[in-house]
Amino acid sequence: MRNPTRSTVPALLVSATLISSSLAYANDSIDVDIYQATTEGRGDALGAVTLEENEHGVLITTALNGLGPGPHGFHLHENPDCGPATKDGETTPAGAAGGHYDPDNTGSHKGPFSTEGHLGDLPRIHVGQEGKSEQTYLVPRLRMDDFRGRALVIHQGGDNYADEPQPLGGGGARVACGVVPGQ
Repeated sequence: MRNPTRSTVPALLVSATLISSSLAYANDSIDVDIYQATTEGRGDALGAVTLEENEHGVLITTALNGLGPGPHGFHLHENPDCGPATKDGETTPAGAAGGHYDPDNTGSHKGPFSTEGHLGDLPRIHVGQEGKSEQTYLVPRLRMDDFRGRALVIHQGGDNYADEPQPLGGGGARVACGVVPGQ
């Protein structure tokens, strides 16, 4: 007669290995508080964005309330600062966040799935008529280390993932921002 315990042990070891490798990714997550971006600085809290690394990239989960309905451009910006910045006499909300994250200096806005554009392009955020966004998006070209010590910026309008007819996808004004903690 066969010993059932002996045949079960290899299956349990394989299962435990698969679970532990999945948990290695699941433990690496960051909650980023998102605030309204104003010319005076940080405005009202709008919720949070959760970043969670997995084997396919980074999952971004939104839990936001208070944005205008419709699509919104969403980008990873260079600097961990959501303060306003003044240039040529004009103050830009969240201007201190700098430009889109572009470590390869592509200078090109092609969307989150193109390998030809900068890495700061994230999937558009979609907001319902009640002003809420509770969705999960995948960003396959980024890892958690790309996000650390940078800012997430949400724009007033949608994003066409191109530099034409308007630069940077045509998202317009920066309306919300959150700083991603560093290491």
